[in-house]
Amino acid sequence: MKLQLDRHGASDTLVRTLASGADAAPAVRVAAVVFIAAATAAAAQISVPLPFTPVPFAMQDMVVLIGGAALGSRLGLAAQVLYLVAGIAGLPVFAASAVLPQGALRVLGPTGGYLLSYPVAAFVTGCLAERGFDRRYGTSVLAMLAGLIVIFAFGISWLAMFAHPAGIGFDAALRAGLYPFLAGDVLKILLGAAVLPLVWRLAGTNPKSAIDN
Repeated sequence: MKLQLDRHGASDTLVRTLASGADAAPAVRVAAVVFIAAATAAAAQISVPLPFTPVPFAMQDMVVLIGGAALGSRLGLAAQVLYLVAGIAGLPVFAASAVLPQGALRVLGPTGGYLLSYPVAAFVTGCLAERGFDRRYGTSVLAMLAGLIVIFAFGISWLAMFAHPAGIGFDAALRAGLYPFLAGDVLKILLGAAVLPLVWRLAGTNPKSAIDN
């Protein structure tokens, strides 16, 4: 299968490609959005609280980035908006915490910046995937790294300016929200970035990306 580019130089995402030609394509896309939202909620339960920071080490950021790449910008954003709406409505989809509540108050708490970054991070990663970045390992790493930068930028800024309740300052925010997680999150990206190129190959598609043109 040849990579199809539109007039903007963008390629189909994995979900659009797999659903193309199917009468149920809209239903497939809706199901994919719901699945990624549910997967984000499930990954949030795989978390490790750390005694020196209110931010837990969790796995949902990797699902956010992989989901954004697989779904594309708009559907990836929609999946994370759905995840946040479920959490704000009170469903137990956020990471378990002995001190941070579920529901809307979690979004207003010290980790709110990370949560609010998810739709934007998925959108950014999805935009790059629509240009073929998810078809090769190296560019897949770059796409997910761009999304991770968004997550850290939102999360650290929120900690610095709004946590406790007037902010803890950027130096403290970096110590609480970046340094303890940077190595682990980079490792997650290096592992997670292999998923999309592998699925493209298993699907029998041409791995050429838009940036090769």
